[in-house]
Amino acid sequence: MTRVGFAAAAVLVAIALVAIVGPLLWTIPPEATNPAQGLAGASAAHPLGTDELGRDVLSRLMHGSRVTLLVGVAATLAALLIGVVVGAIAGFNGGWTDAFLMRFTDGMLAVPAFFFILVVITVLGSGIATLILVIGALSWMPVARVVYGETLRWKTAEFVVAAISLGVPAPRLLVRHILPQAIPSLVVSATLGVAAAILTESALSYLGLGVQAPFPSWGNMLQRAQIYVFTAPVLALYPGLAITVVVLAFNFLGDGLRDALDPRRRR
Repeated sequence: MTRVGFAAAAVLVAIALVAIVGPLLWTIPPEATNPAQGLAGASAAHPLGTDELGRDVLSRLMHGSRVTLLVGVAATLAALLIGVVVGAIAGFNGGWTDAFLMRFTDGMLAVPAFFFILVVITVLGSGIATLILVIGALSWMPVARVVYGETLRWKTAEFVVAAISLGVPAPRLLVRHILPQAIPSLVVSATLGVAAAILTESALSYLGLGVQAPFPSWGNMLQRAQIYVFTAPVLALYPGLAITVVVLAFNFLGDGLRDALDPRRRR
């Protein structure tokens, strides 16, 4: 993996540690208000200052990182699960199953995902669980196509044909012999998928349809900060910078893993 990939991985590990350990060390509740100290600057008590309600920005950033990373990772895992099942079944079975599942996948790819998510969240209501399910259910299509291609590629390999001749059942054949060959491609898709899911969650929260107060997320912190963009621009700078760093880190990590796992891409 390239140096940029290692640097991205180190940044993500550091952010994960901050999300997990930070709130245990910095114990100010993210929802605790103090209007008398609203929009206060950096100080020993509040290293990153306070927002308009006097809430500690550092505490909200750390707790918000938990929500943002949870939604991003969980939604990606849901997308991987659906995509692997659809792609593997379509590629292995072929025939009408292949035609139906792949045309359904193509149809889903043609749907404007973000606007569909807006409609679903408006109907079902917002919440962390809803965000995870909706984002995962509308982002599995690229994974399905990757697994479909890998399944078609490997199901005619000699070791798979030998396993079939020995009477290995189809589910075991997929799980033990074919799907492991797709792991490198899935790892890369997962890293890029987490970045896309984080951006989607942040955009929904910014529009007021994602994580709702008093729970902090980087997206709803940006939403609150837009009112004070001229009087207290740092309120928008901190969550905006956090989203940018995390998304770039996942993208660079995906590029590094792609180079490391695909010998044809190595320079």
